[in-house]
Amino acid sequence: MLNINTHKSISKKLCGVPTALEDGKSTVEMELTGDMSADDSGLVHGGFIFGLADYAAMLAVNHPNVVLGSAESKFLKPAVTGKKAVAMASVESKSGKKLIVQTKVSVDGEIIFEAIMTCFIPEKHVLSK
Repeated sequence: MLNINTHKSISKKLCGVPTALEDGKSTVEMELTGDMSADDSGLVHGGFIFGLADYAAMLAVNHPNVVLGSAESKFLKPAVTGKKAVAMASVESKSGKKLIVQTKVSVDGEIIFEAIMTCFIPEKHVLSK
């Protein structure tokens, strides 16, 4: 398992807990809690699912300066509170500072979300002057 080199201060409650990390790949799990519910039915707001997938992509790249540039994503099924979501990400290609990362999020073994995320590794942190 590699050391985590990016997003070290991220909220594990809101973005998940890394469970596997190797060169170019990551797995992150997140409990879907009532705080994530969009309504009384327990429907989880999609932003939490996207955030989980984004964090998995950042970990798959695992560089201190990695940022998300764009994402082409699909929500395939709804998620509900009381379940565990698992995001898996893998770097599919790299060209200079640009990386393409495939992410999939599943609940109970069924894929509920998938995305192709375009990540970049700038020379310095995006907030550096």
